[in-house]
Amino acid sequence: MQSFQSVKKDPKLIAQRVFGLLENEMKLVEADFKSRAASNIQVINYLSEYLRESGGKRIRPTMLLLANGAAGGNSTNESVIRLATVMEMIHTATLVHDDIIDNAQTRRNAPSVNARFGNQASVLMGDWLYMTAFEVSLGERNLELLDILTNLTKRMTEGELIQLTVLGRSDLTEETYFEILRRKTAYLFSACCEIGAILAGATKERQEALKSFGMNLGTAFQLADDLMDFTSDDEVMGKASGADLIEGKLTLPLLLLVEKDPSIRKLLDGIMLEGAYKGNARQDLLKRLKETGALEATNKRAHEFAAEAKRNIEILPETEYRLALEDIPALMIDRKS
Repeated sequence: MQSFQSVKKDPKLIAQRVFGLLENEMKLVEADFKSRAASNIQVINYLSEYLRESGGKRIRPTMLLLANGAAGGNSTNESVIRLATVMEMIHTATLVHDDIIDNAQTRRNAPSVNARFGNQASVLMGDWLYMTAFEVSLGERNLELLDILTNLTKRMTEGELIQLTVLGRSDLTEETYFEILRRKTAYLFSACCEIGAILAGATKERQEALKSFGMNLGTAFQLADDLMDFTSDDEVMGKASGADLIEGKLTLPLLLLVEKDPSIRKLLDGIMLEGAYKGNARQDLLKRLKETGALEATNKRAHEFAAEAKRNIEILPETEYRLALEDIPALMIDRKS
């Protein structure tokens, strides 16, 4: 088998090797997702199929499977496949509810579920996915896993509620920003890695290492996402670029910009109030973000979290799964979509 080290400098080859490592497992997850999302109720079946076919990179189940392999588990084990499916269901339910809250019209270059089918059906579909995920989890008869999943969904809901209280505020602090980020994004990555380790029967030390890895990786992932919101076009993003600010959300690049130039708040407040970029507002804002180094500083922070994630798993044996985990942070930050 070709060493991971030999392709380390080529992002495309890294991606092929990392995701190729789990090719069979991901086929099992996809089949399991399709089976469990099916229903004899026609409208649920139709909505489930629409969501499943919208794709996505299946990053969360990938993290669970890699963590399980890195901790010495069998990633084709039925329980591992089931929990990987559960994490993708929870993630999908979160996206459905987020799009309703944000009134998002597109997701992955297609109409969002709420835009296509309306808010009422979308809320209920998100609820159905959550309940189905927990129903599958209950089948494991593992209170430790249920405790993690319960705390996870509680934290994600709290993150959404905290964000609602600060929408449209240009005086958002970094502390609150990172609190929202952790709850809405990083805890899910962390739970995927921790559950993967638990299913492998890993020691507490290795469980904690993978849990921390997921938290740092999730943070780096979201920082990269915040950068892409300004630097990528609509087609690449799969949704409107610059949408976060229009929705009243200040991300780290903007917080760093305000710190360097407090007068920019007037422009930000205007964009959030209008819910749109008027004239050259978006181009002007992007120019200021580049000139002040706010984008570069955000990228640096993302790489710092990625480096910390790699340090978290140094205690694991140097298997192909650990090497894949080590390469994931760079793929997350340097991705284009």
